Amino acid sequence: MKLRTTLGASLGAFALLLSTAGSAQAAQGEFHYKYVDGYGQERHVTLHDPHGGKCVNLHAVGEDDELPGYGPHNDTDAAVTVYLGASCTGAEWRLRAHGKPAKDTLELRSVRFDAPAAR
Repeated sequence: MKLRTTLGASLGAFALLLSTAGSAQAAQGEFHYKYVDGYGQERHVTLHDPHGGKCVNLHAVGEDDELPGYGPHNDTDAAVTVYLGASCTGAEWRLRAHGKPAKDTLELRSVRFDAPAAR
């Protein structure tokens, strides 16, 4: 009987862990940046609930041979470090959680969001 109770409790705890694991790895909210495409048109990109703790090369600007993105706005619940180089290299700046939009002079190619605290 104790084995069945222990097994049931263990499975319940494991299910709870799995249900919260995804949200603990993502910053909640949106991160925005702009870039100029190959036709000279300004484009806006939004990352929804971006993953925390890993480097992300940004769409259309994430390679060092491309023009960088600019004007980031961190409206997530986690701080983020933006990098001028691909693969989170080069000059870097910190943007606070739910901060104001940065000026268009702030350029970026990659980002790393802080892993948010457990909710």
